[in-house]
Amino acid sequence: MYDYQACKIVGYILIFFIFDVIFKNELNSKTMKKVLLIFVIALVAIIGGLLSYVKLLLPDVGPAPDIKVEITPARLKRGEYLANAVCVCMDCHSKRDWTKFSGPPVVGTLGQGGEVFNQDFGFPGSFISKNITPAGIKDWSDGEIFRTITTGVNKYGKALFPIMPYMHYGQMDKEDLYSIIAYIRSLQPIEKANEESKPDFPMNFILNTIPSKQEMTKLPSPTDKLAYGKYMWNASGCTECHTKQEKGKQIPGMEMAGGFEFNLGPMGIVRSTNLTPDVETGIGSWTEQNFLDRFHVYADSAYVPHTVEKGAMQTVMPWVMYAKMTDEDLSAIFAYLKTLPPVKNQVEKFTAH
Repeated sequence: MYDYQACKIVGYILIFFIFDVIFKNELNSKTMKKVLLIFVIALVAIIGGLLSYVKLLLPDVGPAPDIKVEITPARLKRGEYLANAVCVCMDCHSKRDWTKFSGPPVVGTLGQGGEVFNQDFGFPGSFISKNITPAGIKDWSDGEIFRTITTGVNKYGKALFPIMPYMHYGQMDKEDLYSIIAYIRSLQPIEKANEESKPDFPMNFILNTIPSKQEMTKLPSPTDKLAYGKYMWNASGCTECHTKQEKGKQIPGMEMAGGFEFNLGPMGIVRSTNLTPDVETGIGSWTEQNFLDRFHVYADSAYVPHTVEKGAMQTVMPWVMYAKMTDEDLSAIFAYLKTLPPVKNQVEKFTAH
């Protein structure tokens, strides 16, 4: 194993040696060349060793747990709810019809993957969702699926870019995750091979340092509204789209303040809404009923996503999916959002091309 700490110590010793010699004026031209040569060789060795460590020995989150999820009616029901209305796994792992408002999932494509998240969205590479139907993960154990969802390290030990918010899922209740696994095991198998994700440099190295073990929690009682709301907010992954980012990294101080840009090509650019309780630019003046009604529009059985003409407002927010959340869960999320620090950030929601 490559010893990163030892590498740093050696590097420090070499640097101290070189500066000691320089400040003592003990260098002639020939000695200078030797010292510089040693320095360059050492620097190359350190950088090479560090890159090798990051590329070959990371991520290190431990082996996949040895678990077997029992598929029960209760787990299937809970898993379907979480995967389609809360964690919205099917949002990214299905084909979305972008000719319709909010890009609803195309019937018959649940779990097939293939959605592309690339440089157009500000991501450092091209990241493609996996086929998670039984046809796509038939050789995956439940433990390997669990590790992927909670740490971002897949069956093959490869780090995933956190478009799938595994840092958040790793803080959920283990039983909820078992329910999601049970549900995706029940999906209709779809034989579809998707391209591999390709991170840009230097993200192809940085990526391996991102996954980490998370501390799982227990699902709070709905009677503890704020704790329950925080749990459901975390499970919903709201912060991933409602926080402005630069090169795939969230900007400190802008948590939940919106402004994340999604380039929809010829359809225009849509930006996420400020969900902090700022009165002027966020949801500070909203009531709970305002918040619920915003979702109720898309939960109405009579609602049919309209066709979006060029230049008309489009959104990546999967309204028809989140609208399936219960009022109890939405109400708790709203209560939690109202406790966040208000951030003044006026967002221009949509710009037509």
